[in-house]
Amino acid sequence: MPSAELSSQSPVQNPSTAPDDPTGVCVRSIHIMADGDLADFQAVIHPDAANREAASEPTASRGRGPAAFHATSLWLRSAFSDLRWVIHQVAADGDVVAVHATMSGRHTGPFVRYDAAGRASQVMPPTGKTFATTQTHWFRLADGKVIEHWANRDDLALAQQAGWIPPSPRYLMRMAIARWRARDSSRARAAG
Repeated sequence: MPSAELSSQSPVQNPSTAPDDPTGVCVRSIHIMADGDLADFQAVIHPDAANREAASEPTASRGRGPAAFHATSLWLRSAFSDLRWVIHQVAADGDVVAVHATMSGRHTGPFVRYDAAGRASQVMPPTGKTFATTQTHWFRLADGKVIEHWANRDDLALAQQAGWIPPSPRYLMRMAIARWRARDSSRARAAG
């Protein structure tokens, strides 16, 4: 199982957190996804920063700058409690930094994916299960802050460990109800 392999990987010992060190900026931008406020994001995310992974996230996450990255963190926190990242490797080449990490948490809220129009397209109701999956995050920096982000994630392992796949008939029904509720909630916000 993937999580058994992950437990044998050692975290980076004392990754840099110096405010002017590019690797430290990138590592910090990952850690604040779990508990940072907007000011934390403003400290490390460039005002014109783009998250290339936001296409299936809420519309607030699709913009640019610290507020969009903060919106992504709030979206993740609404679905996963005990969220954290363990950093395994960090590499830098000029203005590009790569960070290999493990994201872990517990699925305690609906995990909603959105279509291009910002409507809930898929909702995974909470299962209460824990997960630990590897990710590689790629960053480009400008003016000492993250200006661009991409990621390669093991979403299949997340789906398996969180209990989304293979879905039972009961879970498929819960998904349909959760999607209906999310869309109904979106319509109510749009109308009011």
